[in-house]
Amino acid sequence: MRTSSIGYWESKVLSETPLFAGHGYPVLQNRVYETHEAALACQTGDIRLIQNEESGLVYNAAFDSKLVTYDEGYDNEQGHSPAFRAHLDNVRALLQRHFGGRTVLEVGCGKGLFLDMMRGAGFDVAGVDPSYVGDDPRVVRALYEPGLGLRADCIVLRHVLEHIDEPFSFLEMLAEANNGGLIYIEVPCLEWIASKGTWFDIFYEHVNYFRQADLSDMFGKTLASERLFNGQYIGIVADLSTLRSPSIERTGEFVLPETFLTELDYLSRTFCHRRHAIWGGASKGVIYSLLMQQRGAGPVCAIDINPAKQGRFMGASAVQIVSPEVAEEQLSEGETVLVMNNNYLDEIRALTRGRYNLRAADQ
Repeated sequence: MRTSSIGYWESKVLSETPLFAGHGYPVLQNRVYETHEAALACQTGDIRLIQNEESGLVYNAAFDSKLVTYDEGYDNEQGHSPAFRAHLDNVRALLQRHFGGRTVLEVGCGKGLFLDMMRGAGFDVAGVDPSYVGDDPRVVRALYEPGLGLRADCIVLRHVLEHIDEPFSFLEMLAEANNGGLIYIEVPCLEWIASKGTWFDIFYEHVNYFRQADLSDMFGKTLASERLFNGQYIGIVADLSTLRSPSIERTGEFVLPETFLTELDYLSRTFCHRRHAIWGGASKGVIYSLLMQQRGAGPVCAIDINPAKQGRFMGASAVQIVSPEVAEEQLSEGETVLVMNNNYLDEIRALTRGRYNLRAADQ
């Protein structure tokens, strides 16, 4: 065992052998590039997933926060999809049950979609995010830090904690600066990634990978703990004043199944000499394209309904993102298109009307 370079109380890790390792990942998979050359030249980093011996948390020991800068060029917007908006509606209903009548601060509000949905439902809500590009006077365009003086009865932390290189310390800072209060945390679910073998859900900018027990274990009082978005996400509501150090003694050791990369092997053999495209130019599609390209089986394009991504190129692989209309010009009827997220399969089937051989990559 050795000491991790990432902090976590300078404690040791369980094993010298990483749970997962990767090289040359784009440090920001949600940044798109204007040219093929710029995409190939993007900043990259390595992945070395390990589990902390004391906390039980799984994280990337090769992560370097100095490589990652969130600004207006960062785009993780998924709200163009009806399926994702339905997920957000479910989260809003969950928060209505627990946060109703209280003030809310969304830390990491992105472009403000969920914040606007909460406000439309009657929440008194403010936000903070360095990538915000709107004109809402109650959104601060900055990384959260106590000196901003932002406080509320309740904190919303959606898809933020996985990006923080010392998540427990960050929660401690939040608890102190906000003087406690309730908190909603939503993150990708490590158990789902492991069980589905979705190797394209391992990202550089996601330094942490949480199990449901990891999040619940951080609090003495949890009001709700749910699996969301057909199991892909974890959502918990907890009392921030009851924050406590996570312990591997309570959560247990984690291992990835030996078959985790089986589908990558199969797909690379299948498409080594056969054209295919993917649907989804966001995180999953970026990593899928990179690892498949490294094996000589990359997709010819990535289709996405987000206008901000269309015509641009994904980091590291430089695969171009195109609109559904452009895809019809580039792809023949009956060609295989892998849908990167099964949650969107039905709406894509309706949109494409049988034109392609659609298959979910995460089934």
